[in-house]
Amino acid sequence: MPKILIVEDEKAIRNVLSNILKDENKDFDIEEAESGTIAIQKLSEKEYDLVLCDIKMPGADGIEVLNYCRANHPDMAIVMISGHGDLETAVECMRLGAYDYISKPPDLNRLLGTVRRALDRTNLVKENKTLKKKIAKGYQMVGKSEALESIKDIIEKVAPTDARVLIMGPNGTGKELVAHWIHQKSERNKMPLIEVNCAAIPAELIESELFGHKKGAFTSAVKDRKGTFEQANGGSLFLDEIGDMSLSAQAKVLRALQEGRITPVGGEKEIKVDVRVIAATNKNLEEEIKKGTFREDLYHRLGVILIHVPALNDRLEDIPELAEHFAKSIAKEQGNNPKEFTEDALLELQKINWTGNIRELRNVVERLIILGGVQISADDVKTFASK
Repeated sequence: MPKILIVEDEKAIRNVLSNILKDENKDFDIEEAESGTIAIQKLSEKEYDLVLCDIKMPGADGIEVLNYCRANHPDMAIVMISGHGDLETAVECMRLGAYDYISKPPDLNRLLGTVRRALDRTNLVKENKTLKKKIAKGYQMVGKSEALESIKDIIEKVAPTDARVLIMGPNGTGKELVAHWIHQKSERNKMPLIEVNCAAIPAELIESELFGHKKGAFTSAVKDRKGTFEQANGGSLFLDEIGDMSLSAQAKVLRALQEGRITPVGGEKEIKVDVRVIAATNKNLEEEIKKGTFREDLYHRLGVILIHVPALNDRLEDIPELAEHFAKSIAKEQGNNPKEFTEDALLELQKINWTGNIRELRNVVERLIILGGVQISADDVKTFASK
């Protein structure tokens, strides 16, 4: 049920606005405030989906209400109500963050159209926040081992900065998860985290993927395309498996990091980008530098902060918590109740050589849930967890 607050010092106009909205939708939960001061008090006690607010009122005026809303309820839509002489002030309100303004006396169609769009916008913002929370929940760092706690501590320190991070570790250890945590805890989390798997993109296409291209730049370039650097503008770019990137692409990435500018393939005009780069690799880049397959200057540009993600075999104490976490998430995906592990089953899992790391553990847990008993036993692990 949408909650709407009408802030207007003239009772007649409050009544007109309230009646119009009730006729439009009987489910609207409408409250009124005859002054900005009362409105601010109500806003401090309750959440609303939309505020319709007069600009000129005695005491606290509409600008003060707007500023309070932006500071304390940034996701809520506020529509200003302006008199004929208040047009300049109404435009200033838009600059300060108002969703829209309507003139007195209110035009019925204009009012209802604005209210619908404003409520749709509020709902969209709420849905996006809910979705982001779900995504963030999907990238939990589970475990309490000393190695994992050390990584969490580094993330807490580095995330609020714009420092570039290089994440190293074997395949399947959760390097992508670390990148997501850094982004979610950063000031850039309202903008996207764009991911590029450098190992999965052919060498001849990686530059187009990163920097975009202009129409006609090559045979299949039938239209202009934004690269991932431009898509991530204002946010973060995660370059996974950067050790597999071609030397030519490495040189262009280095230039982009140095100058904050990119040039699309086949283009001449430079594009300014503000991107935080987080990179990951399963290779020893110092060895790759000696072989001549990775640029030393790029390594130092990327590795302002180095994070080493340990193999699962080096954090066996986290396996019980990880197994139970995966059991719950898999059961939720399948619409079933989660199965429990016996203590002996968890001990048996800790005896396995996890060459595939956390990714392998998750697959094994799923297999045990499907093939094991009502309660997963040590025998189930011995029978079904073998390779």
